[in-house]
Amino acid sequence: MESKEAVKGLVDVEELKTASGLARRMLSELDKIMLGRSDLHKMVLVGILGRGHILLEGVPGVGKTMLVKALGELMNLQFKRVQFTPDLMPGDILGTHILQETDGARRMVFQQGPVFTNILLADEINRASPKTQSALLEAMQERCVTLLGETRSLPDPFFVLASQNPIELEGTYPLPEAQLDRFLFKLRVDCADVEVMKEIISTRRRGEPPKPGCVVRADELAGLFGVMDKIFLPEPVSNYISRLVAATHPASPEATESVKNYVSYGASPRAAIAIAEAARGCAIFAVRPSVGFEDVRAVVSAVLNHRIILNYKAKFDQIDTITIINDLLGSLDETAMNLPQDVKIRETPNV
Repeated sequence: MESKEAVKGLVDVEELKTASGLARRMLSELDKIMLGRSDLHKMVLVGILGRGHILLEGVPGVGKTMLVKALGELMNLQFKRVQFTPDLMPGDILGTHILQETDGARRMVFQQGPVFTNILLADEINRASPKTQSALLEAMQERCVTLLGETRSLPDPFFVLASQNPIELEGTYPLPEAQLDRFLFKLRVDCADVEVMKEIISTRRRGEPPKPGCVVRADELAGLFGVMDKIFLPEPVSNYISRLVAATHPASPEATESVKNYVSYGASPRAAIAIAEAARGCAIFAVRPSVGFEDVRAVVSAVLNHRIILNYKAKFDQIDTITIINDLLGSLDETAMNLPQDVKIRETPNV
């Protein structure tokens, strides 16, 4: 039985319905602005609810930049874009000190860089050098910037939504594992299908999307984050998340044969935290006061696909991380009770 303190922290039903309605309204607006990718839009919003950073991967021209810009307009947050290029320097992102003369005295004055915003679009992040890429590490993890021994806090909320071209393209620098681990999600942005492209060229001159029909107020957004903090994580679900992440390591007792054969390094504890937070976001969309196993399954691929390091044998056998993750989801018993396959666990009902 849960303690009285835990029960008191549960979200109110009406509060949950209001938050879920707002989240769904935001998704509907994104679907109107950006056509044909409702599942992607939902995952982006789930990542925002989890207060995480998101990496969007896709070839140029598929709408990655437009999606982030539309999100900033919809949430009424300050939005800045940095185009990453090989000659970009850390100071171009974080800011720099310049010498100024005031009243006959010279002093160093800090000029803020574009990182001091609510939503930073790091466009084509893998085109910049590793030195410049690493400039975002502290900002993404600590939500602050330290220069010349002085630490400055970033605005709240703060999100990095980065886009990158597929690693195989010429002139790219693969992000190191330490920086990839800072991203809550890595989401694939594919080309639109024929019907979506037809609608775009028929209804939108030069491909320009419409403006959001409604804008989320600051108090509404704060309330949504507040409800997110109250979504309950049951112990069986947290245990399932922990076992999933542990099973990505070849030495784990629950590792599948595919993990043992093809994985060099599994996911870090940060992945377990990311799954738990993202699953809470899915629960809000489903109007559930607590996280269910299905919420975990909905987000686990986006959380783990960039955190599992495969070996050379995987590349030779054409095995990718999604295959490894699906194998884990199919083989790992959610309850750790080794139930028969025809016995199913009833999920938490919607409110």
